[in-house]
Amino acid sequence: MPDVRRADLWHAMAESAGLTNPDGSIGETIYGQMTKLAARVGAINLGQGAPGTEPPPELIDATTEAMRAGFNQYAPGQGFPQLLEAVAAQRGRDFAQRVDPAEVLYTAGATEGLTAAILALLPRGGAVLAFEPFYDSYPAAITAAGGSLHTVPILPDGNGGFAPDWELFDRVVAETRPAIILVNTPHNPTGYLFTASELAHIGAAADEVDAWVLTDEVYEQLVLTEQGHVPPAVAIADRDRVVTVSSAGKSWNTTGWKVGWVIAAREVREAIQAVKQFLTFTAGGPMQIGVARLLNGDSHFVEDNRASLAARAEVLVPACRTVPDAISSTPRAGYFTVMDFSALTDLDAFALNDLLAREFSLVGIPVPALCRQGSPAYEAYRSSIRYSFCKSVEDVDKGAQQFIALGEHLRDHPDALRSVH
Repeated sequence: MPDVRRADLWHAMAESAGLTNPDGSIGETIYGQMTKLAARVGAINLGQGAPGTEPPPELIDATTEAMRAGFNQYAPGQGFPQLLEAVAAQRGRDFAQRVDPAEVLYTAGATEGLTAAILALLPRGGAVLAFEPFYDSYPAAITAAGGSLHTVPILPDGNGGFAPDWELFDRVVAETRPAIILVNTPHNPTGYLFTASELAHIGAAADEVDAWVLTDEVYEQLVLTEQGHVPPAVAIADRDRVVTVSSAGKSWNTTGWKVGWVIAAREVREAIQAVKQFLTFTAGGPMQIGVARLLNGDSHFVEDNRASLAARAEVLVPACRTVPDAISSTPRAGYFTVMDFSALTDLDAFALNDLLAREFSLVGIPVPALCRQGSPAYEAYRSSIRYSFCKSVEDVDKGAQQFIALGEHLRDHPDALRSVH
């Protein structure tokens, strides 16, 4: 058999995403690892950001009708016009973002949209600036494009909130002159919402170095405060340099459907589509139609889902805060609270997560897994774990009870997490 390592791109992509084991073999993503850990020890899985509640019945019905109506063969490469028009209308209605349907491209989820955009727009050897922690597909796509990743941390403020390091941002822009500035807002895992003025600052920096602004807005509808989501394409003066990526997965509890989209100036959309069509030419035909009908309809599911998530956060986060000396972040958007155990333990988040899984039936995602090893963010989140409140009401209730039990145990045994037992 030929040596699979002769072609090194796949291995470089896996290594950049943190999938390489010490022996050189390739492991699973951190999400898959934690799901297996929870199953192996019988713990409550508050790790992967996959909803524990179902899509609205009317979305299932609309998609079933689309199947029966014959939308079962190849969709157009750009996506069904019904979806393109619905996305354009939704962006205008919800966020005052002016979009022509010709600027919209269907993608098999936001991950494909981000990957296709990076492959299309990043010159060989070019730099991408992203905020850290980050979604693990970013470094893999950048490596595939032959580029380099540079990061600016979004750091805890000590009071359950977060803030980017703007001085470092300006310095990294000046030093690396990135071809792409990648902005995830609302941010995973912190829930940080970039303000209009911060986005304008990013836009001015991009203009200075002639960079694209690539956005990841998959949590756009899941804002849990009064602040509201501001799309970069609305806040940045030169909207043609902004490439917007989002999806239906988080908003409509359909992460397995992989219905995503890219919004970009027509010439840019065509360039991204030229790459995307050789990743998946098209997919999810009936799902595209079902999502289009719900985006155009009068469903209240998104609002109800947001309220349900806020209610589940109000169960989990106060329970997390019963753990003495730990800091649990206040979720402003998205699915997660970030819990900092550094005052309680010398363990890193990976060892601590394993200990909590075995002894307290709690599994989350170690936040350093979403950072570059050795970076300021990696060190800041060394003993932090991300917990998800998007799980079922039952699982969130069970998780809350376990955190309360953990807090009670630590009051009697304050050194219980200090080291591995």
